[in-house]
Amino acid sequence: MSLSVSRRLAAVTAFAVAGLFASAAPAALAAPTAVAAAPTPPDIPLANVKGHLSQLSTIAANNAGNRAHGRAGYKASIDYVKGKLDAAGFTTTLQTFTSSGATGYNLIADWPGGDPNSVLMAGSHLDSVTSGAGINDNGSGSAAVLETALAVSRAGLQPTKHLRFGWWGAEELGLIGSKYYVNNLPAAEKAKISGYLNFDMIGSPNPGYFVYDDDPTIEQTFKNYYAGLGIPTEIETEGDGRSDHAPFKSAGIPVGGLFSGADYTKTAAQAQKWGGTSGQAFDRCYHSSCDSLTNINDTALDRNSDAVAYAIWTLGAATPVPPGQSFENTADVNVPDSPAAAVSSPITVTGVTGNAPATTKVDVNIVHTYRGDLVVDLVAPDGTVYNLHNRTGGSADNLVQTYTVNASSEVANGVWNLRVKDTAAQDVGYINSWKITF
Repeated sequence: MSLSVSRRLAAVTAFAVAGLFASAAPAALAAPTAVAAAPTPPDIPLANVKGHLSQLSTIAANNAGNRAHGRAGYKASIDYVKGKLDAAGFTTTLQTFTSSGATGYNLIADWPGGDPNSVLMAGSHLDSVTSGAGINDNGSGSAAVLETALAVSRAGLQPTKHLRFGWWGAEELGLIGSKYYVNNLPAAEKAKISGYLNFDMIGSPNPGYFVYDDDPTIEQTFKNYYAGLGIPTEIETEGDGRSDHAPFKSAGIPVGGLFSGADYTKTAAQAQKWGGTSGQAFDRCYHSSCDSLTNINDTALDRNSDAVAYAIWTLGAATPVPPGQSFENTADVNVPDSPAAAVSSPITVTGVTGNAPATTKVDVNIVHTYRGDLVVDLVAPDGTVYNLHNRTGGSADNLVQTYTVNASSEVANGVWNLRVKDTAAQDVGYINSWKITF
């Protein structure tokens, strides 16, 4: 992408920073006091990203044609990334775990500085399947995250937030590496992560431009970037819950990311707005031996790599604000299968002066086997209903999400209810907990 495009994005960046994470997560992000001071995101050189892909391709070729968990090609891939980051001034940690009888590796890289209690993290899985080199899946995401980290070093970036990058092992075996990382983080450390950004397959040869819809502010950040290019996006559904953002989301951490498509078929409407070939998979070489250097769309890789940096620079510049007073109900409430009536979980709020804020935060944790069946509402003390979730998410299970509600017309004190109704048969669950923060 040319420098002129980066300058065009500067105005969009300022707009995005102005409204970031007013109260969207633990150690949440909010607008900085001086928007104009936010540094302009860089243009990530496509040649550099492709250079990393060439190295990963060579590593695979020298190690039985793949970079899979437990194979020499994966360890060589980790060593390559670690060497680049060590030389750039990052503090790197190699985390080991065992899966399928073999040692696996996660690589964590911390950039010095920033608020240690407010961590912005970006990551990707570095392993391939055994059948090929995995250049799109997921050399593309790994290379873009690596080059963005190196751009942080080149710029001497000193954002408000602490920056952390991760490369995960054994994703192809069931998100093993990222689950291990999240599950072994102490609760206090999990609470410090204000956002995790995931990049898995971002250079598909017949690409789409898909944005995760898990956290509204992260989602809007990526949409703002693509709006600056005049490129429409769609909500990502093909990989929902199937990549390394899932363990973070299950832990209550806000997540987001980008995706350019796998083995789903591009429709005629998608081909009309994005180009490419309708009736053909976004990546015909998904999980195949032909996922090689020729299996990359340079335009998609370039745009998405720049979007990685855009999100890091934009979200990293946001200033954390202290959370307001919180009230929580941790009692389990069964959600019966349809056509049963809705159930409610109450919270009694006392000691809060005046009305609820325009950025009232509602954290929801519902265990359910099909969240696409659920309608979830926040009911104010006077009976006003604020819809939080309306049968989205398809076949994914559980609903662990933070919502921001403009409840400024409501008196804060009183009994608030989380109301949940299952609207279709065959799936059940329960309200695990919920919290409201003023």
